[in-house]
Amino acid sequence: MTREEKANVIQDLTTELADNATIYLADISGLNAQTTSDLRRACFKANIKLSVVKNTLLAKAMEASEREFGELPEVLKGNTSLMFSEVGNAPAKLIKKFRKKSDKPLLKGAFVEEAIYIGDENLDALVSIKSKEEMIGEIITLLQSPAKNVISGLKSGGGKLAGIIKTLSERE
Repeated sequence: MTREEKANVIQDLTTELADNATIYLADISGLNAQTTSDLRRACFKANIKLSVVKNTLLAKAMEASEREFGELPEVLKGNTSLMFSEVGNAPAKLIKKFRKKSDKPLLKGAFVEEAIYIGDENLDALVSIKSKEEMIGEIITLLQSPAKNVISGLKSGGGKLAGIIKTLSERE
């Protein structure tokens, strides 16, 4: 690879790092061709971009980026695959599901909405992260609940009131 090609790859990686709020680093070494193909297909279906990168080029791209990646460059040893997603927990869910059949991929680290996670032991924590849409849905549900209670109370109370008035008018 020439210097110009390396510079282009670093520039492309820097752009990818800047454009994505969810970045996972995983180790998929040791997977055979069929399993790797299955992983790529699963990533495509889950709207996750998967690419294998050279550690030195990724480290330079992280350094050139305006974001602070903390300890993530330190985990760039061995084979590294990048996973980009719009949903913070999607790659973690995919990794966990995929590991039911295989012992890989291993999570090296993740950058999710400015938070940095290092190590495979954080996989369960990443799976439990709620997406922005899920959080908004929960907030809307919580806000609607009291209004629904008031409306149903008024409806049932209104029926009782009408019944009481009708009964009183019939007595006279």
